[in-house]
Amino acid sequence: MTDEARPSGACQVCDGRTTGFLDLGRQPLSDRFLTEADLSTEFFFHLAVGVCETCTMVQLMEAVPREQMFHEDYPYYSSGSETMRKHFADTARGFLEAELSGPDSFFVEIGSNDGVLLATVHEAGVRHLGFEPSGKVAAAARDRGLRVRGDFFEEATAIEVRASDGPADVIYAANTICHIPYLRSIFLGVDELLAPEGIFVFEDPYLGDILDKTSFDQIYDEHFYFFSARSVAAMAARFGFELVDVERLPVHGGEVRYTIARAGVRRPTAAVAELIAEEDAAGVAGLERLEHFATKVNGIRTDLLALLEQLKADGKRVVAYGATAKSATLANFCGIGPDLVSWVCDTTPAKQGRLTPGTHLPVRPASEFSSESADYALLFAWNHAEEIMAKEQEFRKAGGRWILYVPDVHLK
Repeated sequence: MTDEARPSGACQVCDGRTTGFLDLGRQPLSDRFLTEADLSTEFFFHLAVGVCETCTMVQLMEAVPREQMFHEDYPYYSSGSETMRKHFADTARGFLEAELSGPDSFFVEIGSNDGVLLATVHEAGVRHLGFEPSGKVAAAARDRGLRVRGDFFEEATAIEVRASDGPADVIYAANTICHIPYLRSIFLGVDELLAPEGIFVFEDPYLGDILDKTSFDQIYDEHFYFFSARSVAAMAARFGFELVDVERLPVHGGEVRYTIARAGVRRPTAAVAELIAEEDAAGVAGLERLEHFATKVNGIRTDLLALLEQLKADGKRVVAYGATAKSATLANFCGIGPDLVSWVCDTTPAKQGRLTPGTHLPVRPASEFSSESADYALLFAWNHAEEIMAKEQEFRKAGGRWILYVPDVHLK
């Protein structure tokens, strides 16, 4: 069955029946920051999450067309965070040492963004190609001298690259594979392009961490899948591949790096069986655990709104920090508009001077944030809390307080 032909409510990976467990309501495109002229045409969709009864894949119940999300003006630049710059440099060096030491190695990245990882591969003199359909971030990578193709990765484009460049030793993606509903075409593309003993490696937010931390704001339009080791192993097997390694990562609130190879080519590490056993013991993909998560999500909404309304009644000034994609889910699910939070600051120039999706908070430069601008700061970018709080120490010293909502609502 083709991706387009699947019936409503069917799993996008195996066609099994999906059961919904969390409804986050009417939501906007998480990375579409608006001008006043855009307000009348803003796109909304229904954000709900379900789990496949057959392969255990947790996924959105409705897909947003990819062209709506990844386009010329896509505003996220991976190089914007010092933490992520270091993470990607370290990741690239690991590949260079372990997989790309041959005389004519070839590295392909799906969703290469502004080239933050490709740059290290390029500096080492290794052949590379990035797939990046979002125009401006792809242009930023090309400005760095990197080779980037402005297309989506899928079977047809993979065939073209194999014909012109030969097989890839490593195909890699960070925070990208979970964005793509049509995984059949992705795996067909990997099958076409990957060298016989090559590896397909991707890292994405981990379902286990999302459940443990109640980080429900990881659920938004761009994140279609929420992977676990068990669901990825089932997915890989369905397409003739095998999950051969897993690695827990601290970035973005908790991720896992999955390494996939052709079936039987590499021996799976002990880490794979260990993580699957851990998931089974915790009931990670069980409906009871997922429904409990949904109950906790609703509790966070109640607690956060009560706090913000009390601060408003007390005459306190509240702003937000970090106009992140995931904050669209939180703000729209909770109904957090300018009546409760005056504005949000962000370091990304493309977002500044615009309005946040759905709730239309004004976005200002981070340079405007201080203890004089606010008594409290709602930390939307909670996954970068350490980096941000170290940068904004004067806010805390002057009496400012941070509001966090992961794993529960609390002040810091």
